[in-house]
Amino acid sequence: MLNRIIRFSLQNRLFVLIGAVLLVIGGLYTAHNAEIDVFPDLNAPTVVVMTEANGMAAEEVEQLVTFPIETAVNGATGVRRVRSSSTTGFSVVWVEFDWGTDIYLDRQIVSEKLATIGDALPENVGQPTLGPQSSILGELLIVGLTADSTSMLDLRTLADWTIRPRLLSTGGVAQVAVIGGDLKEYQILLDPDKMKHYGISLAEVMAVTRGMNRSTNGGVIYEYGNEYILRGVVSADAVNRVSKSVVKMANGSPVKLADIAEIKIGPESPKLGVASERGKPAVLLTVTKQPNTGTIELTEKLEAAIADLKKNIPADVHVSTDIFRQSRFIESSVDNVKDSLFEGAIFVVIILFLFLANVRTTVISLITIPLSLLVSLLVLYYMGLSINTMSLGGMAIAIGSLVDDAIVDVENVWKKLRENRQLPEAERRPVVHVVYDASREVRMPILNSTLIIIVSFMPLFFLSGMEGRMLIPLGIAFIVALFASTVVALTLTPVLCSYLLKGKAVDKGLAKEAFLTVWIKKYYRVSLLWVLSHKKPVILATLALFVGTIGVFFTLGRSFLPPFNEGSFTINVSSLPGISLEESDKIGRQAEELLLTIPEIKTVARKTGRAELDEHALGVNVSEIEAPFELDGRSHQELLEEVRHKLSVIVGANIEIGQPISHRIDAMLSGTQANIAIKLFGDDLNKMFTLGNRIKDAVQSVEGIADLNVEQQIERPELKIIPRPEMLSRYGISEPEFNEFISVMLAGETVSQVYEGNKNFNLVVRASEKSRKTIEDIRRMLIDTSEGLKIPLANVADVVSAAGPNTVNRENVKRKIVISANTSGRDLRSVVNDIRRRVDEQIQLPEGYHIEYGGQFESEQAASRTLLLASLVSILVIYLLLYMQFKNAVESGVILLNLPFALIGGVLVLRFTSGEISIPAIIGFISLFGIATRNGMLLITRYDNLRSEEGLPVHESIVRGSLDRLNPILMTALTSALALFPLALRGDLPGNEIQSPMATVILGGLLTSTLLNAFIVPIVYEWMHRKSPNKITIEDNIE
Repeated sequence: MLNRIIRFSLQNRLFVLIGAVLLVIGGLYTAHNAEIDVFPDLNAPTVVVMTEANGMAAEEVEQLVTFPIETAVNGATGVRRVRSSSTTGFSVVWVEFDWGTDIYLDRQIVSEKLATIGDALPENVGQPTLGPQSSILGELLIVGLTADSTSMLDLRTLADWTIRPRLLSTGGVAQVAVIGGDLKEYQILLDPDKMKHYGISLAEVMAVTRGMNRSTNGGVIYEYGNEYILRGVVSADAVNRVSKSVVKMANGSPVKLADIAEIKIGPESPKLGVASERGKPAVLLTVTKQPNTGTIELTEKLEAAIADLKKNIPADVHVSTDIFRQSRFIESSVDNVKDSLFEGAIFVVIILFLFLANVRTTVISLITIPLSLLVSLLVLYYMGLSINTMSLGGMAIAIGSLVDDAIVDVENVWKKLRENRQLPEAERRPVVHVVYDASREVRMPILNSTLIIIVSFMPLFFLSGMEGRMLIPLGIAFIVALFASTVVALTLTPVLCSYLLKGKAVDKGLAKEAFLTVWIKKYYRVSLLWVLSHKKPVILATLALFVGTIGVFFTLGRSFLPPFNEGSFTINVSSLPGISLEESDKIGRQAEELLLTIPEIKTVARKTGRAELDEHALGVNVSEIEAPFELDGRSHQELLEEVRHKLSVIVGANIEIGQPISHRIDAMLSGTQANIAIKLFGDDLNKMFTLGNRIKDAVQSVEGIADLNVEQQIERPELKIIPRPEMLSRYGISEPEFNEFISVMLAGETVSQVYEGNKNFNLVVRASEKSRKTIEDIRRMLIDTSEGLKIPLANVADVVSAAGPNTVNRENVKRKIVISANTSGRDLRSVVNDIRRRVDEQIQLPEGYHIEYGGQFESEQAASRTLLLASLVSILVIYLLLYMQFKNAVESGVILLNLPFALIGGVLVLRFTSGEISIPAIIGFISLFGIATRNGMLLITRYDNLRSEEGLPVHESIVRGSLDRLNPILMTALTSALALFPLALRGDLPGNEIQSPMATVILGGLLTSTLLNAFIVPIVYEWMHRKSPNKITIEDNIE
């Protein structure tokens, strides 16, 4: 079949050339229009259920809202984990489904389950709402609004009703969460003393206000042949109209709402959160994109929309979009990978030209690179995958290997054409025939070597979970590009050879061999002869080196993924629960001011508390700060250490420092925004907090641990209003009336909406601020009896000071508290092992309490096991492929000697760079095994050919065969290795972090495997055939 492909290509040369041109055009068009992202979609299928429970304490939210929702969804098909957070007035439940399930089906399942619990939730609780479908990489832009003279009330109104709808209308936007400023509402603030004076009960006020401000429909009338619609229209001046509303008649005079209450426009109370930018009060809009939406393209659309909006907003309002822009990270990451790809290609050009010393052969070999990469882009596009740093990284790693097949073909064609040209003119064969025969000779080695490399990459496809989502596109890009290069080598390369390598082109290269090749062969021959005469010392030295490398391997640290450099810090500042929003805001502002003193940080933005219906629900005691930075002379680690040092002066706050994408990956893996999560499960939150602090004390001296925090789930102050049933019955007050009094007078009740054009604002009834300022004021509040009297609340209820939990976090219907930590200066696995050992030795858990560990190391362990098993199968398949070609079990085993040779370089280069084995490094080793076997195949094939076809003795076959194959071996190894040099060298740049360990391992491994392959394989081959007759001496072979 391969012969037919080559023959067809040479018989239809124009067709093949036109096909190649069309592929280039199609590939360039696809590359221009493809979706570009930083990573593939890493999101575990997750459905978020959010429920507002106005005024409820955290424990009530847990019992009455969260628990029924958890119970409903827990038995759903495909659910692997249910997490929840119950805070004051808000419940969030994260329903995580198995990887690979359809998110739309998952949402449908959750919706159906929620429909069954509608009656089980309390009346004053909002409807459970599904969060918008998004991903951990979905947060693409934060827009900041600040103003010089515009009030925070007007600024928030502008954000809610002008900017947010415009951004939401942009195709691809899933959600725009607004935080900060003052939320506008119309307020009816009741004065209990005036109500007592006029003898007006709360029930009478609520009867008037509920349903207020609604237009009514009067049907239609017909007159003079026209149809008139009858509308009862409310007044546009809401405050004035509400003030004049009559509550009842007293002594023949109307008592209006204005007589017993203050009616005004004011900010919503209590505030859920505040925001600031560069230490100045602000409103922040966080834009989240839908899945499968191009970040860069959507960011450009949003920028255009914001530029258009700026024309119609007040002149003193400043709009900034430089706080957080995911597109900035994507562009720098993709540009860095592209640069590495381009620089790698330059190395390939230099190597080819040095060894081939011919422009035409170099050009023919190089054409494989753009064609293979463009084919790879086309395949990715039609598979529905985006162009990202992973897929580009796969191409960058492949770039050196792409020319290998073409090199083998071109070199053989070049050699055969020169031989043909040296024949008498009458005996010369047509160029096309020579090209066909030469290409046919190397077709099987070309195909087998490609198949072996593809098989070596197969373990990558056994990865599941997030690491599979991240790394499989890299494997697809690599394999497709490599396979495309093989197809090009079997089709386009022979065609180009037939056009470009004929006549004078061959004559010019007849007696010409590159100077570098001549020089290397000269010294290699001497070295090889010396090695063959000193077999035992060389073998023993190699074995010692291998054993030493194995020892070094076990000293290497373990980590999941290398640290990213996202160009931005995400910093969590959490103070004690129960602190007021105002005090928490002060702590957050102090942190901002400290950060702005660092030269690399030009701007900061902060969210304290949460936005309405925002799944990233923070208590008012927690601030999240985004701090983009630009490195200038210092490393990322040095800057991180300064940030930690600066923020350590803040008293009474825990500090966690992460990065926007990294900490979301951590949150997805373990539910905690840190590398390591020690999850303590139990029932009593106070006992759990005490145990958590004991665990913290036990592990805080572990080397390499940083940002160690215990979740602040301690109790916060509460006021409990406990009714006395006997007193309620004495005064004829029913429990529903009592509950309504507490709900309306203290928390407030939204009774209607006030419309201003297309905007609508809540109309809220509550007691005035002065009548509920202190505990004593609440005790003195007047409640209505059945006889129309008003008595102090203290007569029928006890108002006592107490404490209750601030937040209740649960996982799989069990309460939990998390001790979280990051690592600094040490590998993840070692830190986790030390933590486990100390906890086991020093912590005794009560009955019913247990500890689980979560974080990146879990994924690292699972992925390492998967890759190990899959790699063993992969090596077995490689061996079978070699056996199919050589039909000799021992020779196939000799070729596999390249695996330990490659391991030596890979391990040593890791030891002297990062000192850690990460999942990308393991994949580097796996892919290295496939690439390294090619060298051994070339040598053994040549030895066998010389012995079988030319009848040379074993020793002479080895010397001559090694010299014959030195050129292609060095070219393929050096192009594969040096093409990775830019990636390996610039691993600290955004986008290169994951590919860099892979490139480093392959680079180091190829250098050692090529060097040792050139000397050890000849020794082993000669030992294998030592009983062969006609063995010649070294002296006989020296010319």
